[in-house]
Amino acid sequence: MAVSLIYPPRCIGCGDLVDSDFGLCGVCWRETPFIGGTVCESCGTPLPGSADGFRLDCDDCMAHPRAWSQGRAALLYRDQARSLVLALKHGDRGDIAKPAASWILTIAKPLLENDPIIVPVPLHWSRLLKRRYNQSALLALQMAKQSQLQCCVDLLVRRKRTESLDGKTREQRYVALGDAIICNPRQKFNLQGRVVLLVDDVMTSGATLTACTDACLRGGAAKVRVVTLARVTKQ
Repeated sequence: MAVSLIYPPRCIGCGDLVDSDFGLCGVCWRETPFIGGTVCESCGTPLPGSADGFRLDCDDCMAHPRAWSQGRAALLYRDQARSLVLALKHGDRGDIAKPAASWILTIAKPLLENDPIIVPVPLHWSRLLKRRYNQSALLALQMAKQSQLQCCVDLLVRRKRTESLDGKTREQRYVALGDAIICNPRQKFNLQGRVVLLVDDVMTSGATLTACTDACLRGGAAKVRVVTLARVTKQ
């Protein structure tokens, strides 16, 4: 009680006072495009119409079948959601990871069967040194804490530093990644026969998640599912 009087809870988006910690005010909530309703089973993109009991995939995932089995995203990468992702990724706003993890877990319920091991998309050590944290690992750790599932933050290793993928085409992204991501030999025992739940902040083309999925499957995973905080979609 005394702490809340000295440090009253504030909106993680704009800083205005709110009723509880790690929440959004009414204005920021309305400006944050949460994904709901019918979605693509592979990437979580919203789809028109209602579910009919059959698997539904968006045009992008049908044109480019995914290496993983299922995927979900909590937000559309625009408006307030984009600001939150960028603040988490580049703004030293680790406090966003806790509510963001709860949003991901809410939409990821169908992907939590079979006791999956939660694995974040890795950063190259040089980027980690510069940024001081891996935003995907922050999300993964919070998800594990809230769901009581196992998390292994160093199961995957990015052994090559790739140039920024921003602005690159799908083909350029895949070529840039190549074999940059591998399974950590010291953590391979955690992978054998397990279902993996890959965690990343944003999905654009899916190139990074594909590289991570391939590494997990080569390392002995039985199946890979993916979740992201946000999904870039075509307007």
